[in-house]
Amino acid sequence: VQLQASGGGLVQAGGSLRLSCAASGRTFSSYAVGWFRQAPGKEREFVAAISWSGGSTFYADSMKGRFTISRDNAKNTVYLRMNSLKPEDTAVYYCAARRTLSAVVTGTQYEYDNWGQGTLVTVSS
Repeated sequence: VQLQASGGGLVQAGGSLRLSCAASGRTFSSYAVGWFRQAPGKEREFVAAISWSGGSTFYADSMKGRFTISRDNAKNTVYLRMNSLKPEDTAVYYCAARRTLSAVVTGTQYEYDNWGQGTLVTVSS
C-alpha cells in the first residue's frame, strides 16, 4: 500500500488542523495505521494509531485529549484531528501502515513497514 499524507500548514497556537493519510490499494482495510512526527533535531516519535476496523485507537500520552485519529475505509483514508495545538507540536508528520487484522494497535515504529512522505505542521506562538 502507498500512503500520501496531507493537510499540514501554519497555524497559531490554540488552533486546529486535520491531517489526512490517503492510501492506494484495495486492501487498505486490512491495515492498521499510525501517525508519527519528527521535530527539528529530534527523534521521530509516535503520535497515534488506529486498528484496521477503527475499533481500537492508541495515543501517546502527550496527545491524549487533543488529538483524535479516525478512518474511513470506504475512502481509504485515515485522519488525525489536532486541536489546541502548541508550538511544541511543530514537526513533520508521517503516516505509516502495517498489515494486520489484530485489534491491538502499536506505537512501535519498526512494526510499520509502509511509510508515506511527511506533511509539515508549524505552530506559531
